[in-house]
Amino acid sequence: MTKTIMDWKSSLNSPEAFNSFITNYFNSHKELIGHYENSSYYEFYTVHLDDLNQLTVTFTTGVNQTNAAVTPSPYKDIEKISVEQFRQLILNKKFAEKNASLADAFKIIAGVPAK
Repeated sequence: MTKTIMDWKSSLNSPEAFNSFITNYFNSHKELIGHYENSSYYEFYTVHLDDLNQLTVTFTTGVNQTNAAVTPSPYKDIEKISVEQFRQLILNKKFAEKNASLADAFKIIAGVPAK
């Protein structure tokens, strides 16, 4: 298990440790980008930590269809949540996978199915 994964898992035990982990993560990565797509549906998201120490999550979802004339426009949503709200979401979902990354956590919280 890598140090980052161990840090991620142990940081969930404390609001302060989790906040520090998230802050350090976004100081190094600036933005988290993820996506999920299958033959009928797609979802793209970006996450960043803003100046108020809130996570800004931008989701774009849509339907893949072969007939462009009836394809609905993609839906875009922007949500802001605190780092502690994110930690609580993870804890309430009982997220404690040993080999999961922060990107995996966002995928699980967003409800993205495993491939």
